Amino acid sequence: MGLTSSKVLALAVFLAVLLFAGTVWLWPRLARRTWGSVSGRVGLLFATQLALFLSAVLAVNQAFGFYASWDDLLGREQGQGVVADLGAVGTRGPLQVLGTRVVNVPGGSRPRVGGQIQKVDIVGKRSHIATSAYVYLPPEYFKGRHRTRTFPASVVLTGYPGTAEALIKGLHYPTTAHEQARAGAMRPMILVMMRPTVAPPRDTECVDVPNGPQTETFFAQDLPRIISAHYRVNKRPGGWGIVGDSTGGYCALKLAVHHPRVYGAGAGLSAYYKSPTDPTTGDLFHGDEALERRADLMWTLEHGKPPATSLLVTTSKHGESNYGNTMRFIREVKPPTGISSIVLDSGGHNFNTWRREIPATLVWLSARITA
Repeated sequence: MGLTSSKVLALAVFLAVLLFAGTVWLWPRLARRTWGSVSGRVGLLFATQLALFLSAVLAVNQAFGFYASWDDLLGREQGQGVVADLGAVGTRGPLQVLGTRVVNVPGGSRPRVGGQIQKVDIVGKRSHIATSAYVYLPPEYFKGRHRTRTFPASVVLTGYPGTAEALIKGLHYPTTAHEQARAGAMRPMILVMMRPTVAPPRDTECVDVPNGPQTETFFAQDLPRIISAHYRVNKRPGGWGIVGDSTGGYCALKLAVHHPRVYGAGAGLSAYYKSPTDPTTGDLFHGDEALERRADLMWTLEHGKPPATSLLVTTSKHGESNYGNTMRFIREVKPPTGISSIVLDSGGHNFNTWRREIPATLVWLSARITA
């Protein structure tokens, strides 16, 4: 049973209820002041509290997708996603479809009604990074009258560590995109949903790490080329969008600023604006000051040439720690860079806040990238 399995959560809840009932039942028998009775009361209380805590942690992880597996939780996921001999005869292609899943909308079992979500493995030729993603294809993609049509596409990123499934189950990106397109608020759009952690367990902050994972190259070059070769995607310069929350939001803004000819629009939900250095990132820059400055979006906007892209930032006046930096970031933007914002009165760094921002964000992205 996997870490995010409903069976694991149900088992933990059942154990907590059983221990609670056992505590109530056995308490009168353990009411004496002997060492055995006191130890029994302490043991029951401790076990019940532990089971309740475990149930709450599993429920939160299932809702927010912090860890995808037991190996991920225990730090045993060490693979760096590097693929050798990519062009050799007999090796797998740059994209493989592993399976499909239904979009959670009425009639979603039929692709022409609900669209389709495909789970894919992607292998980057330049970055030598291999990772998985979910690709949402709108209903129009499967309709005969649209068989020659190309579609706008956006990359959707989680935070760190995050799971790509959380973008589907927790943040409801495919369902929201379907609803907004059906209402006529946005154009049908392909979504490539994944986490920015393409070299787990390391948080590379979408940086090309010297002698390490080439994450920025993967997102700026490999990913758009591979998806465009496999799906009917808009190939015009600046024709892609990118959006993410937290770490994914920082990556989205940075990739749009650094690569405007690829990403014509980038949205950062509760983003920060400078790559941190901590135990999860390790040494990202290896003493390269130019690379470190490049990863600082405030520095880039102040000293670099303004990119011809559109940016959207979100924050809350109360509950978000990035409010001050977001206001400063907005002031630093200069033409031809476009800047938009969503500022809530209150909201935390969590899924509930981002679900409130995603519908307007998808509409905004759709308006700035066309097929």
